[in-house]
Amino acid sequence: MCGGVYFQHGEDVLRIFYPNPKAVLPVLTSEGGIKLIAWGRRQKQPGNLPMTGWARLDSIYAGRWDKYFPTPVKMPVLSFMEKDLEGISHWYDLQKGQYIQGLLAKEGNERRVYVVTIEPELEDAQIHSRWPRVVQKGEKSRHFIT
Repeated sequence: MCGGVYFQHGEDVLRIFYPNPKAVLPVLTSEGGIKLIAWGRRQKQPGNLPMTGWARLDSIYAGRWDKYFPTPVKMPVLSFMEKDLEGISHWYDLQKGQYIQGLLAKEGNERRVYVVTIEPELEDAQIHSRWPRVVQKGEKSRHFIT
């Protein structure tokens, strides 16, 4: 499901975990820069966007996110973390030119980013039932490509 990420922002290398209420994710801007945006919303955090850090690809296609004006974004991370059924963390490196796909949601002035998840490949299903969607550099981020 992607409970943590490791990424470079300027000169700093950051390791961010979703449970931290100040968690942010790097989002690639149309100008090629990186903007840090709040990762989802937790209980007790103000706002009206969904209380989660993830958006299932099938729920996006089903229109459940439409009222939040979803925009697909690419998140340049070095690696992401999944916990297995026993709670053990496993880190997975992304290759150069790969990104985690995110969904930027909007409600008034509130902006938050959610990790887009899919069903894992068979070999990864033993780790977790949901997996972050990894996209390539050349894929258009204007659509949630199937």
